[in-house]
Amino acid sequence: MAPYEEVILDHWRNPRNRGRISNPDLAAVEANPLCGDVVRLEVKLKDGVVEEAKFDGHGCAISQAAASLLTELIVGKSVAELKHLSDEALLAELGGVIKTRLNCALLPLRALRKGLSTAGK
Repeated sequence: MAPYEEVILDHWRNPRNRGRISNPDLAAVEANPLCGDVVRLEVKLKDGVVEEAKFDGHGCAISQAAASLLTELIVGKSVAELKHLSDEALLAELGGVIKTRLNCALLPLRALRKGLSTAGK
């Protein structure tokens, strides 16, 4: 696996799935007030499986790259799988993150969890 710097820079410079989904099934915004990062995550489901995932927002390279990477990770996964997606799984895909930047790296996953918890309410 590439060092985290390479993974983060690639997703930051070439974000995947940036944008919005018309009528998403899940949508949530999470912000980190300490640094100003904001991530909006939107998901479209088909038969309980992620058909499309997009993100929008602003912030540091780590939060935006993690959001880009997360959208790739979750497509094709069931809602049950999403509910069990761990912090460690996302961090492993990022190639490891400096411990002082965990809040930035996990911001999009917090948005996903928020969206899952409020779906259908």
